[in-house]
Parts: sequence; structure tokens; C-alpha cells
Amino acid sequence: MKKILFLIIIAGMSLTGYAQEEFKPKFKAIPAKNSKIKKVIPPQVISPKVTPPEIVKAPVKEVANPEDIFLNTFLYKKESNTTGVFYRRNQFLGNFKTTSFTSTVRYRDAAYVDGDKIRVYLNDKIIEPEVVLDGGFKGFKIPLVDGVNKIDFEALNEGSASPNTAEFQVYDDKGVAITASQWNVGTGYKATIILTKE
Repeated sequence: MKKILFLIIIAGMSLTGYAQEEFKPKFKAIPAKNSKIKKVIPPQVISPKVTPPEIVKAPVKEVANPEDIFLNTFLYKKESNTTGVFYRRNQFLGNFKTTSFTSTVRYRDAAYVDGDKIRVYLNDKIIEPEVVLDGGFKGFKIPLVDGVNKIDFEALNEGSASPNTAEFQVYDDKGVAITASQWNVGTGYKATIILTKE
């Protein structure tokens, strides 16, 4: 019985050795249809050029005198007579001509982000009731009417560091900068810009 079992095991091992034909030296692999290996070239990373917006429009002859605008005490807080404090007053940011149908206004905190809040008016009507200024630009697009378009930024607070400071940019409907500047006003005071559509 042991001899028969031994012979069966030997016969099984010899058959297994004959079944593995790919290990014989006559084996040939089937070539792939597209044997050309293409070298993959990674895309080139091109960093964009960052240039500040070019201001192409110059201030025009003023349509409205800033002193006359700020005389309306119903719309504008009176200037404070505090000695040495220059930001407790309204600030006129300029009068600019444009032929644009719309304008984009963007703003952000110009200095330390300290929780400054503003309210935005267009021709004495509130269009943004409360905006918290942070480090990134926020803004809105406004349709311009023929003639005077007055934009007021009212400081609702001064944050944790006085005064209420902000950087703003105004663009026409083609993305060309009309103006860019900053305001520094106290609580309740307004920074005003006038866009005159021709």
C-alpha cells in the first residue's frame, strides 16, 4: 500500500512539471498591439502676472462742491471739533466721469482687520445695510443712471482700533479701474464718491 501511494505521488509530481510550459526556453510572449511607449510630459505651470489696476480716468471738474454735500445735516453728521482727531468728519473721495452703464464697487479693511462695519448708500438709498469688512474684497455691481451717482460709505463702528478704515476700488462695465483709494472716518461719518455718467 505504501509503494502504491508513493508511485502515485511521484507520477503526480512529474505530470505537474510537464504542465508548466511557460518556463521552457521556447516560450515567446505575445507582443502588445501598441508597443510604442509615449513619454508623458507634465504640463508647464505658468504663474499669472499680478499687476495693480491701472487708473485710466482722472478726476473731473467737480459737479458738486463737497462742502455743499456735507451741509445737509439730515444726511451727514456734523464735523467734530475735537482737537487732534482728524477722522471725526465726512470724507470726499472724488468726482469721476464715466460712460459705463454699470459699475462694480469693491472694498475691504485697509489696515488691521478689527471688525469695522459699514452701510452703503446709492443716491441716499441704502443698498447694503450692514457689511463687516475683512481682509478679502467684497463688493457689488450697481446700474448707473445718467448724471450724478453718489455712493456713500457710512461707518457703523470703528472696530477695535479707531478709525473705520477701508480700501476701495471702483470699476466700469469693461473691468477698467475708475478709481481706487482709502477712507478713514469715525462712527456715523460717511466717505462719499461721485460717479457722473455721461
